Amino acid sequence: MGGIGRPGRDGLWLWRHPRPVGAAGRCIGRTDLALDPRRAKRLAHRIRRCAHHHGLPRVVWTSPLRRCADVGRWLARWGWRHHIDARLLELDFGRWDGRPWADIPWAEVAAWEADFCGHAPGGGEALADLRTRCTAFCADRAATAEPVLVVAHAGWVNAARLGPAAALSAHAWPAAPGYGALVRLASPASRQNRPCTSPS
Repeated sequence: MGGIGRPGRDGLWLWRHPRPVGAAGRCIGRTDLALDPRRAKRLAHRIRRCAHHHGLPRVVWTSPLRRCADVGRWLARWGWRHHIDARLLELDFGRWDGRPWADIPWAEVAAWEADFCGHAPGGGEALADLRTRCTAFCADRAATAEPVLVVAHAGWVNAARLGPAAALSAHAWPAAPGYGALVRLASPASRQNRPCTSPS
């Protein structure tokens, strides 16, 4: 049950959702892919064991999309509180969403890389907006002074890993955590905000 950056019991306990059905080779943001119930239940079991071992609250937060929410629904069956929050949604890729990456014109991808934080890929949502959502959620949860357990999307996890103080550029964006991986972080809410930058 390894994690990345282990700050202690408090802070954020972020699990990336399990591998959904039909994601391979496609640009997936808000596309609501199905999740094999066995995978959802398996990750829910791991989260439950982790919470028991570390004395964590039996409360989980997820995005509304099935690949996250289905894990929370399993935990709710076992007596947990399951909260759904739209601020935990993955980046909206607009007209790219759901399409094979091979079908997206390279010029559009290059335009995003040139203004990685401010450009909205596919006319959807800019990473600056994702980071704003992430920071707002973390600030709200930090006010409770309790560990926060989240089943999240890769883009959201990376935004939390970098925090609001980090300059964003395509070459500095972290690799996605593995499906079902645990990432442990101190809450980024206390870090100062800093403008996004484009790669030089």
